[in-house]
Amino acid sequence: MATQSTPKTPPATLPESGYIRVNELIKLIPFSASTVWRKAKSGSFPKPIKLSEQITAWRCEDVRAWMENTEAASK
Repeated sequence: MATQSTPKTPPATLPESGYIRVNELIKLIPFSASTVWRKAKSGSFPKPIKLSEQITAWRCEDVRAWMENTEAASK
């Protein structure tokens, strides 16, 4: 019997530019959605941008800069 392989989903990556919503963001950083919101409110994570009445997202450039600063600080 042949075994059927399931397609692997590629790892989440942060686009070079544009916006990323919280559901995709939490795949890239070690936080839950509520932690992302709490850290954004406290100023320890980039502030989101309201794109429309029901859509809020983070600028990829801001998240990338935060990731680089966090990585540099942990070294």
